[in-house]
Amino acid sequence: MTSYSRTLTLTSPQETTALAEQMAERLDVGDVILLEGPIGSGKSHLSRGIIQHLLEHTEDVPSPTFTIVQTYDAAEFTIWHCDFYRLSHPDEALELGLDEAFEDAVCLIEWPDRLGSDQPENALHINFEQLSEDERRLTFSYSDSKWQKLDGLLNG
Repeated sequence: MTSYSRTLTLTSPQETTALAEQMAERLDVGDVILLEGPIGSGKSHLSRGIIQHLLEHTEDVPSPTFTIVQTYDAAEFTIWHCDFYRLSHPDEALELGLDEAFEDAVCLIEWPDRLGSDQPENALHINFEQLSEDERRLTFSYSDSKWQKLDGLLNG
């Protein structure tokens, strides 16, 4: 399977939100985005932007650090926002029904390394690197051609 990788530098939280909104419009049921990077690198900010753009009504979108999973009902699908930082074994994630969500929802997963080998092969990986207080380098990688739907956003 061919692997694709694109890197994008964002210079402000506003640029991150704008990217999130554009990504949100291209998401479909079964899309899984794995968000990797250190604490404070922007994973929750991007997730929040995607979720808020897809909701019909403005809603607070907290980080699911303590709840582990927050679900949201968008117009066309359910969104699972997961933060697996506190999980110690991949089975804990699967016990939450995540395997079904991979097929029936859009999943945004922070700390996906906690899934071990249970990460979906068709997922989009986004690695966050903090360059300065506001600047982030995001590296998008995928092997499933369905993610080419984002290429126009990533060539800027």
